[in-house]
Amino acid sequence: MEVADGFPGVVPVRDSKVPHSPALTFEAASWAAFIGELKAGQDRH
Repeated sequence: MEVADGFPGVVPVRDSKVPHSPALTFEAASWAAFIGELKAGQDRH
């Protein structure tokens, strides 16, 4: 998975194994919440 930066307000994400594939874009706040939940889940294990 590749995550790009430098796009105001959105976070583009794509499959690094298929670099010419389309990217999914997420609102920056939604992406931050998702990553926060992943990190919190790591702390619970």
